[in-house]
Amino acid sequence: MREGQNIARDQLVDKTSYNHRVIVPLYIPNNQGYYKDAFSIFEICLKSVNKTASSNIAVSVVSNGSSNAVNDALLRLYKEGLINELIIEKEQIGKLNCILKVLRTSDERFLTITDADILFMNDWESEIMKVFETFPKAAAVSPIPVFRTQNHYTSNIIFDFYFSNKIKFSKVQNPEALTKFAKSIGWEWLDEKWKDVIMTLDAPNGDLKAVVGCNHCTVTYKREIFESIPNCNSKYKLGGDSEGVYLDKPSMFYDGYRLATYDSYAYHLGNKLEDWMIDSFNDLKESDKIDFTINAPILKKSILKHIVKNVVFKKIMARKPMRKWYYLRKGLNKNKVTDFV
Repeated sequence: MREGQNIARDQLVDKTSYNHRVIVPLYIPNNQGYYKDAFSIFEICLKSVNKTASSNIAVSVVSNGSSNAVNDALLRLYKEGLINELIIEKEQIGKLNCILKVLRTSDERFLTITDADILFMNDWESEIMKVFETFPKAAAVSPIPVFRTQNHYTSNIIFDFYFSNKIKFSKVQNPEALTKFAKSIGWEWLDEKWKDVIMTLDAPNGDLKAVVGCNHCTVTYKREIFESIPNCNSKYKLGGDSEGVYLDKPSMFYDGYRLATYDSYAYHLGNKLEDWMIDSFNDLKESDKIDFTINAPILKKSILKHIVKNVVFKKIMARKPMRKWYYLRKGLNKNKVTDFV
């Protein structure tokens, strides 16, 4: 039997008060072996993103079949206000499907999708937004520049600036950060050839430089590009073609650029907690939160541009002799060209 009337009936949903949402999929099945330091590293990630963001952001965390102990700890962080939205999946549904649970219902203009082992540094958000404002076609921007990203989903950028001196190989701004990234993915060191030069794009006014291409570990996207993602879920728990289909290719349909900040404003930590990570986190300054409007045009879908730039032109640039010739024209030293094609 029902008495009275639900006061929520026929009420409109309030529009979100946030302009930027951070989505963190999390899988920690236990606290042993590979996952021994995983939750401590996640806490650094979560607290650093809240501490250093320039605006009032919303944080969504999706527990992907994590242990009961981890879920209890997540609930504590939720109650402390560090998490705005907490979704707990009892079974492991896959990293991309966790992201999709939030992505498909989010209204925020900008969406950052990040791994749970990222240390966000001061100014990461404001520097990303500078790239969006300066490059109107920017669709995805990472605060972590990574070597050799000029070959991945960037054919439309190279097409647009093929004859321009705005695109070129430049000196790496922060070689130490590239070394730390390499170690975070299991490399013992990074050869000098990877941390010497990187392909960059100069702003029209010359005041800002961005790196061509970006990684997967943490990227901020314009929301509209996800209107073209598949309606079905990913069949992979991790890897496969899921990141390419759901996160990389969508920007290409909108003629959007995949870029990174020239300097590093975040670090990929990996699964082992080290002293420098704790020291870097403790050195972070609490950022003043300012609500701001970013002058970043909405991207429009264009199948014709996609075919011309990302299908036909991409096939031309896929030929190694063509890439070698082009990279030499863009300032790459002859003895390094083989490493970059």
